[in-house]
Amino acid sequence: MTSPILVWALVAVQAFYLTSILVTLWFFLKPVNRVDRTAPLPADPPQIVLFYPVLNELEETMRTTFMSIARAPYPAGLVRVIGIPNSNDSGSVQALERLTTEFDFLEVMPVPPTTHPSWNAVWSSWDANPKAYWWHEGRRAGQRDLPPKKTRQLIWAMYQTAPDNRESLLSYIDADSAVPTDYWHTAAVGMESYDVVQNTNITGNPLATWPTAFYAMDHMSWDSSLYRHMTADGKHPFYVLGKGLFFRFSDLIELGGFHPWLTIEDPEVGMRLWTNGRRLGVVESPLVEEVPATWAQGVTQRKRWVAGFFQSLAQPLTSMGMRPLDRFKARLNFFPTLSLAFNPVGWIVGIIAIVAMIRSAGAAFPLWVAVLSAVTLLLAAVLIVARWLSSWTLLRDVMPSRARRLLYLLLVNPVFMLGYWLWWTVPIAIGFDMWRRDRGLVWERTEKRDANHRLVREDRSTTTVSEVTHREAA
Repeated sequence: MTSPILVWALVAVQAFYLTSILVTLWFFLKPVNRVDRTAPLPADPPQIVLFYPVLNELEETMRTTFMSIARAPYPAGLVRVIGIPNSNDSGSVQALERLTTEFDFLEVMPVPPTTHPSWNAVWSSWDANPKAYWWHEGRRAGQRDLPPKKTRQLIWAMYQTAPDNRESLLSYIDADSAVPTDYWHTAAVGMESYDVVQNTNITGNPLATWPTAFYAMDHMSWDSSLYRHMTADGKHPFYVLGKGLFFRFSDLIELGGFHPWLTIEDPEVGMRLWTNGRRLGVVESPLVEEVPATWAQGVTQRKRWVAGFFQSLAQPLTSMGMRPLDRFKARLNFFPTLSLAFNPVGWIVGIIAIVAMIRSAGAAFPLWVAVLSAVTLLLAAVLIVARWLSSWTLLRDVMPSRARRLLYLLLVNPVFMLGYWLWWTVPIAIGFDMWRRDRGLVWERTEKRDANHRLVREDRSTTTVSEVTHREAA
């Protein structure tokens, strides 16, 4: 019989691995609240404002995004698309101003430093709003020197445009986002039933490099699959994906807008909305994004995600008024990601236990240890293979070629995915350290290469939202 210490160490590993699997299965059992994509547009469709925060982006990348926006029909005059670069980002400001000559729906509002008088609209609103808890408590209470990043741009733009748009919908996307053609339509329909509408996300460049293949699987496994179960009939704390989503201006103003002292705004703002009674609906019409092309840039992007979740799931949950049980459920949202790097460990330990049992004819470990390992590995295999096979369908819109999809499945086969999940220990460790050291508040840009251009086919030199609308009506 093997040493009891070794037996219990093996049991601890398998028990943790089984717990992580059961948490993931628990999420998949939750109901999904979908927006009906076939429903007609409301008789009185809402005004929509889309913010476009950018930093040192290629003009070609931005043009591709605006081409996709132009192909999304909606009644003329009801959509505003506003580029919000930092005022000192002269390259982005000039590129956006040039693009206004091609896309007549585009406006440009450079975001000034926080010393500019226009920021008084933010400070006065936060002064009167206890929901903006970061402004009233903690070591950064009342601090105006907000870190230069996407969240700061969104805050300024929201409070500048809010007086004329309190009943409008607010959306924002990243520089590389290609929106689906029903983007505005499903938002208007979804907001009839929900308070937040979130489109799923998928990657448009899955075969650009070997790293992009694995990053694309991340988005299909979470953004287009598990995430939709966060809707859960409004009974589970949700986060948002940081692009391709819609709020009401009035809700954001009432709840204090965006928290500026977090690496990413996505988890906290969603959970604050849920804590205050707002419900989420998901649109299974994916926004297409571009993932990093290298391993190093993948670490840059994912370490920020990890840091942002650690930050959001600590003191902010208490400060926003979330109850203890709900705080526990909110933290479970992050558990499947944290446990990614444990997949290879769980498999190796489980296989060792089963092989040792077989070779020793049951003398190495008690039978129940082998059974625990076998059940754990079986459930893990079901989840892994199901995710892997689902990519065949999810990739159909961005990769219609069956041969290319088959190549993709070969590149990200389950064995290779175990190795990739071990790689996740790097961004998890760095992100944890960023949280502990209070780092990551300045925007650290992920390079975009206009990888989605081929997916947005240009059939005329200039097209506007209103032109597309009139063409569709005709």
